[in-house]
Amino acid sequence: QVQLVESGGGLVQPGGSLRLSCAASGSIFSTYAMGWYRQAPGKQRELVAHITSGGSTNYKDSVQGRFTISRDNAKNTVYLQMISLKPEDTAVYYCNAWRRVGENSYDYWGQGTQVTVSS
Repeated sequence: QVQLVESGGGLVQPGGSLRLSCAASGSIFSTYAMGWYRQAPGKQRELVAHITSGGSTNYKDSVQGRFTISRDNAKNTVYLQMISLKPEDTAVYYCNAWRRVGENSYDYWGQGTQVTVSS
C-alpha cells in the first residue's frame, strides 16, 4: 500500500511559477513510476508528466518546456516544477504511483491539489 500526499498548489498569476510536491509512504517508492495528472472542471483527467523508476521523463505537449518532473527517492517525493503558467493550466493536480509486478499492477492516487492561474 502506498499513500500519496500532494502539496504546493495555490493561486498564481499568469506567467507565475509553482512547485508541487507529492510525498509517498512506503519503502519501495523507488520502484514505482510516478505521474502528475490534472483534471479541469468538465474535462477528463489527463497525464501531464511522467517519470519512470529509472528517471526517464515525458510530458504532455502543451507543458513541454514549462513543466519539469523530478523525483528524490531518498525523500520518497516527486515534484512538478511549473513555470510560465497559463490560465489553461488551472486544474486539480493529482499524483499517481504505478508499478507492475508479474501479472499484477499497483496503482495509487493522491487526494489532489488545486492550481488556479488567474489575474
